[in-house]
Amino acid sequence: MITKKSRNETRKVRHLRIRKNISGTPSVPRLAVFKSNANIYAQVIDDVAGVTLVSASSIDKELKLANGSNIEAAKQVGALVAKRAKEKNIESIVFDRGGYLYHGRIKALADAAREAGLKF
Repeated sequence: MITKKSRNETRKVRHLRIRKNISGTPSVPRLAVFKSNANIYAQVIDDVAGVTLVSASSIDKELKLANGSNIEAAKQVGALVAKRAKEKNIESIVFDRGGYLYHGRIKALADAAREAGLKF
């Protein structure tokens, strides 16, 4: 009998395939995105040092969101992570969609980060 892998397992395989080609450096870090059913998270990562430089999520007290799993929340998280990155003099990044389709919440977060001043 054929057993089907879960969506999350196939996403992880896609993410590994993406990560073979994308890496964050100190000058151009990686913006990694993770979404759950309830929230969305974004981190700016320097893969050379293995350090998270900036992070933001829909559970941050600063945002005061009622629902952390919609497109509006993703836009606010994208703007917040871009603002925090600009404070640390990070202007250009590489975008790591985490194996998710570039659609919906992922696209909203990326577009909001671009509008707030990040280049990618």
